[in-house]
Amino acid sequence: MTKEIEIRSLYTIEELEDVRRLESKIWGESDSIPTHQTITAVKNGGLVLGAFYEGQLIAFQYSFPGFNGQSVYLCSHILGTDEQYRNKGIGEKLKQAQRDEALKLGYSLITWTYDPLESINGYLNIGKLGGVVSTYLPNCYGEMEDLLNSGLPTDRFLVEWHIRHGQPSDPFGNKYDEDFCLANSLLQWSINDKGLPVVLPLTYEGLQNDNRIFVPIPKNFRTIRETNLELATDWRMQTRQVFTEKFAEGWQVGGFKKISTPEVPVNFYILTRCALKGDFCNED
Repeated sequence: MTKEIEIRSLYTIEELEDVRRLESKIWGESDSIPTHQTITAVKNGGLVLGAFYEGQLIAFQYSFPGFNGQSVYLCSHILGTDEQYRNKGIGEKLKQAQRDEALKLGYSLITWTYDPLESINGYLNIGKLGGVVSTYLPNCYGEMEDLLNSGLPTDRFLVEWHIRHGQPSDPFGNKYDEDFCLANSLLQWSINDKGLPVVLPLTYEGLQNDNRIFVPIPKNFRTIRETNLELATDWRMQTRQVFTEKFAEGWQVGGFKKISTPEVPVNFYILTRCALKGDFCNED
């Protein structure tokens, strides 16, 4: 991309109608968030951000105010990028712009949900932005039939991004080398004849470290889901068990380790003892 991406807040009916059309294109649905809802949110403490390339809307982010009975926060609901512009860092640019605009509006916390088995999102949300997770939501949205969710329970992580803390990106992910992560992995795997990782039954034997927990997820879960739904379901259920148990014991996702070795088919979430805990409950 030879030109700069322009990111700005959107306010008009015409701009928000463009967002609605892009949402339908990305998720393959005729049903999308109506413009009368997004414009109402924008007028009442919410945000709609658009990313433009050569004057064309190529990505967006939509947020609205949330309240948990004690404090107000920004609930980040949807971030979507046109398929031909993905993997170019646009999502990160939108999130940083969201942080800047949220601070101007007086927010100190942004929350959202995402599929914990999507490595790209885990690396962005935890590794780059410094979000933390201590809540697992099984089948959060029920059965969904869109292009990105059909066929699997819609389990989600609830991310808390404390935007006033100045938390450094990936406070733990760069601390441990690949061998240490592999030796302390809470789940093991084998490789099938298609070259895909097959998750093995959970075991707590042989772990060398009590201060950090390393939970693997596939590097390319979307490929697994599209080619072997049974295997994708195994990964979903095994990781659901791990995260549900560990969060209940007071652990928290606080880092993400991206494994560079091509022969290793997984990346790792890094869990630590919980320091920040919230009760908030969206972003896919």
